[in-house]
Amino acid sequence: MNAGIKPAVAELIGTFGLIFMGAGSIIATRGQDLTAIAFAHGLAIGLGVLALGKVSGGHFNPAVTIAFLITGRIGAGAAATYVVSQLIGAVLAGFALVYFLPPEAVGAAGLGNPELAKGVQFFNGLLVELVLTFFLVTVIFGTAVDPRGPNLIAGLAIGLTITMDILAAGPITGAAMNPARSFGTAVPGVALGMAGDFFANHLVYWIGPILGGALAALLYDVLFMEKDARIPG
Repeated sequence: MNAGIKPAVAELIGTFGLIFMGAGSIIATRGQDLTAIAFAHGLAIGLGVLALGKVSGGHFNPAVTIAFLITGRIGAGAAATYVVSQLIGAVLAGFALVYFLPPEAVGAAGLGNPELAKGVQFFNGLLVELVLTFFLVTVIFGTAVDPRGPNLIAGLAIGLTITMDILAAGPITGAAMNPARSFGTAVPGVALGMAGDFFANHLVYWIGPILGGALAALLYDVLFMEKDARIPG
């Protein structure tokens, strides 16, 4: 298999797993068990990184890929391939949830699509997603990117960060931290005519995570990374 195809397939599979398990946990619990939802997302990411990180780096998130792009750790062509693969995997997972799970459960949970809580304004939600993703990418760089980090347990650390973020802010924004997380459930919801405004405040889940991830990556790279491991050139 072409070497360029392997990372793309790994990113598709890993993102599929995140959306299927994460949104699936929301559907299974009708959104009523925050702890189960947080750990389902965290385990999906953590185990995905451990299983596929050696193939693609285990991004499973356009915000993470962009953080790697702006710090020179991935080229523009590869980054575009990663993002497309992630979005395809996310959408496939969303459709799979619709067709595999009971319709009444899927409908009651709004397909597990992240949304802002009542009273939370667009800008406030964006800032929350920015902060959550800032800490996620900081942990990624500190454990998986920095040569001094505890690379062997990077998947565990990253998964626990996802879990922490959802426990803290799941009821506020859904704690997506990932444009693919929202996109993967919004597209099937709209395409299949399900009840609900699946793209309401959708930009929150693109702008917030991308800005938060970029800020964390640049800060870590400039301030914390040893010189020989920084941006090339």
